[in-house]
Amino acid sequence: MSVHPRAGQPAQRSDLVDVPRLITSYFAVYPDPADPAQQVAFGTSGHRGSSLRGSFNEDHIVATSQAICDYRAAQGYTGPLFLGRDTHALSEPATVSALEVFAANDVTVLIDSRDGFTPTPAVSHAILTNRHRGADGVVVTPSHNPPEDGGFKYNPPNGGPADTDVTKWIQDRANELLRAGLSGARRVTYAQALAAPGTQRYDFLASYADDLGSVVDLAAVAAAGVRVGADPLGGASVAYWAYIAEQYKLDLTVVNPDVDPAFGFMTLDWDGKIRMDCSSPNAMASLIGRRAEYQVATGNDADADRHGIVTPDAGLMNPNHFLAVAIDYLYRNREGWPATAAIGKTLVSSSMIDRVAADLGRRLVEVPVGFKWFVPGLLDGSVAFGGEESAGASFLRRDGSVWTTDKDGILLCLLASEILARTGRTPSEHYRDLVARHGEPAYARLDVASTREEKAVLGKLSPEQVSATTLAGEPITAKLTAAPGNGAAIGGLKVVTESGWFAARPSGTEDVYKVYAESFRGPSHLEQIQQEARGVVSAALAS
Repeated sequence: MSVHPRAGQPAQRSDLVDVPRLITSYFAVYPDPADPAQQVAFGTSGHRGSSLRGSFNEDHIVATSQAICDYRAAQGYTGPLFLGRDTHALSEPATVSALEVFAANDVTVLIDSRDGFTPTPAVSHAILTNRHRGADGVVVTPSHNPPEDGGFKYNPPNGGPADTDVTKWIQDRANELLRAGLSGARRVTYAQALAAPGTQRYDFLASYADDLGSVVDLAAVAAAGVRVGADPLGGASVAYWAYIAEQYKLDLTVVNPDVDPAFGFMTLDWDGKIRMDCSSPNAMASLIGRRAEYQVATGNDADADRHGIVTPDAGLMNPNHFLAVAIDYLYRNREGWPATAAIGKTLVSSSMIDRVAADLGRRLVEVPVGFKWFVPGLLDGSVAFGGEESAGASFLRRDGSVWTTDKDGILLCLLASEILARTGRTPSEHYRDLVARHGEPAYARLDVASTREEKAVLGKLSPEQVSATTLAGEPITAKLTAAPGNGAAIGGLKVVTESGWFAARPSGTEDVYKVYAESFRGPSHLEQIQQEARGVVSAALAS
């Protein structure tokens, strides 16, 4: 993976998207429903695309919104739908289009009473708070994607990301509507939608922020006077951080309160693109450069479902490292959590979590990639913490009841401050304790060029197709094509030894497959695992 020569440097004018052209294209470009690249395609986090490429345009949102209305009717959902949006340029027009369709279908839609931006966790919290009413929701966001992208995701009444059977139903119905020239899609004007009796207001910010004390100890943070710097990266959490600071009397500075749809204040990511990835040291370079000013500094992506933790002693923490620290701290300090509550991790997250779980005497639930797999456990309390390697996590309230069933970057950032307030040590210092106790892992991900045919085979491998018996000098102890935590297909392969592992999964958007690998025997052993992983996968694909 080659790194762009300007990675980590401030964006220049030439790097910025033409926002007026982006918005015009949303309305003026009509997608070709026969072109797979221009169809509605729901990935793990909804439909994403760009109006400039004909993949996120008004027709897509009208069709998808109508499909959601049809799905709700088929399921008998009559409760309110919470509609939120982030700060990407395409989020505003897409929200308008969606509201016009929802109102025409007589859906009760709750929009933000402050006309502000809405983080994903605030929508999940709203759905769960109104579970007795059968609520669901839509968040208009492409998460951390570049400024030219738009995104549209649906959260059913369980409050979390929609499962594959739901998204496939919505996707197929939306594409059917596209092919029919939107015949069957109902719509009113925006003025009519705003005046519709079903269009109501909801204070997402106060409902979410005023309830934070039930899940994280902000009184301890205030009492300890922890000096916090919070960078929303121009995203939906900007007003939330200012409100939280005032509401809980925290010594918290909103490092950058600016909102700019071109995100011109960002530093470039590894590939030279603007991307609001709070787990990337390149995208977080500005905040890392100011780490000495704060005891804890944090970042969020555009919809605030991801977290980035910066400490004076370590800079930006690897997401795997912070997840391990968070789990170790929470399960030792949440007396109200069920003694049987398990720890949830995705199968490409660090095995440091496995070792922490064993040390805690807690059951580990390892699931495929995707936060949706944690939703049932978080809902019923059987899983107290669910986290994934891409800096997304959530956990139960202090009394052991559900908080959110979608990723909550704000919560995890506040937890970093609680850890410092109650222990007097930064999360990175705690991670060094875990290394001393369990060993130090080396972890990396790389992309390997692959054809579409090879990716299709990789996604359907069986363990019997893996003939290798050793990996990097160690006997293979497991060959997994289904997650051990729930038996669900992982859409790829994971091979495990005593001190290392690799997992290979096909990319959903590029002609590559991704190889995640880890070793507890150092970087050279990790490199050996990566090299042999390609051979193992190639042999399995040829079998």
